[in-house]
This record gives sequence, C-alpha cells and structure tokens, in this order.
Amino acid sequence: MYIRDAVEADLSAIVSIYNASIPGRLATADLNPVSVESRLEWFYQHSSTLRPIWVMETDKLILGWLSFQSFYGRPAYQATAEISIYVSPTHQRQRVAYKLLTQAVAHSPSLGLKTLLGFIFAHNQPSIKLFERFGFQTWGYLPQVAKLDIIERDLLIMGLKIT
Repeated sequence: MYIRDAVEADLSAIVSIYNASIPGRLATADLNPVSVESRLEWFYQHSSTLRPIWVMETDKLILGWLSFQSFYGRPAYQATAEISIYVSPTHQRQRVAYKLLTQAVAHSPSLGLKTLLGFIFAHNQPSIKLFERFGFQTWGYLPQVAKLDIIERDLLIMGLKIT
C-alpha cells in the first residue's frame, strides 16, 4: 500500500468510494450519488503543492482517498484546511484512514498549513475516534443542522493545531 497524488484517471474510483458512503448516512451530507462529471471542477480546484487529493493504492486498486479543502475561501484562512477521508467499504477497518490521516498531519507544514479541521457528524463515532487519536479536539458543535432522511443530525467541527 502506498499513498500518492491523485490524477484525473483516479476520479472514477474516488467518486465510487464517495458514493458508497452515501447510503450509510454516516460520512456525507449528500443524499444522492454524484457523477464523475460533477466532481471535475472540485478535482481541478486542488493542487499537489497546496491542497492535494491523495489516494491510497495497492496493486492498482484505490482503497481510499483524502482531500484538503480551503477553509472559508478568504485569504486570512490560508493556513487552515478542512480534510475529508473516504475509504472503500471493502477496505474499512484496515488502517487506510489512519495512514492517510498520518500523512496529512505530517505533511501539513510543507503545505503551509497550521490548522486542520474535520467536519464530522456527531453519530460517526469511528471517525471521531480516529481524529481524536491524532489530537483533534471538538472546536464546534452544530446541533441538528443536517437532515438525513427523517433524522436531524448534529455536526462536530474538530480541529488540530499543527506545531
């Protein structure tokens, strides 16, 4: 297994992994699958030197991915990024997310980042526990801001200062 920068040819696998997370109502606020075409602009807003998308791969199979997203789009927040991690259902609980997050924290200074954020549903205990292992703390709590089917869900904002 190794982690590398994503290329456009990976977008189909990235979207497939993302779409696989939608029915569980645990990791994303999207309610319906997205298309590769709808994610092209998102993909090209990333840069390997500032806001990368990484994939974890083994034997030409993408197991999961991580992306850095600019926070709030204002210059004063340039050293802050939101990270998102998605893992293929067949490779969950195999340390894929752990390895991706390890690299994200380690490489944040080289990306000019001093603060990482994760926006995580309060009922997503596996992700909360993962982020807590890396020292992320709850910096914000937004009650009932997402409606997933008929259930209103809370959102945690978890943050980590990079030293």
